[in-house]
Amino acid sequence: MENLHDLLVKRRSIRHFTDEQIDAESVKLILEAGLLAPTSKSSRAWQFIVVDDRDMLERLSQCKERAAEPIARCSMAVVVAVDPTRTEPWIEDASVAAAYMQLQASDLGLGSVWIQVRDRYGFDGMPAEEYVQEALGMPDTLPIVCILAFGHPAEERKPATVDKLKWENVHIGQWSNR
Repeated sequence: MENLHDLLVKRRSIRHFTDEQIDAESVKLILEAGLLAPTSKSSRAWQFIVVDDRDMLERLSQCKERAAEPIARCSMAVVVAVDPTRTEPWIEDASVAAAYMQLQASDLGLGSVWIQVRDRYGFDGMPAEEYVQEALGMPDTLPIVCILAFGHPAEERKPATVDKLKWENVHIGQWSNR
């Protein structure tokens, strides 16, 4: 990585992956990034379920009606769940950990995409969260925030365009209607 700003500009959601597997050291670094993420009161209430079995990845890709297909094509997925009894801002804590993992993957030259699970539904109306919990044998006391799909990119995405950032959404000192 040259610097964090360059990484942020270059990181894009990747939905198509090659068949190449992710090496063990890269997997370790991605998970380590999630484990290093800050949490409210150092609760570290998240749980990460790593899935690399092709059949299970295919099954997880069916968790909701739309936009979960990248899971079936990735090398590895990480289900990000959390124990809400251990921290009040559980969604935020899990989200920060997921973002850290995505940034680490990008720094390693890998692609990733966030698959929203919380408050999403499957083809039959079943909550996506329940579907994933059942598939992985998870307790229903661990809400799932997302599934991160990781792999070697099979697509190239242009970096973000910094000159198109929505600076009008930034307010200094107080709210202003521009």
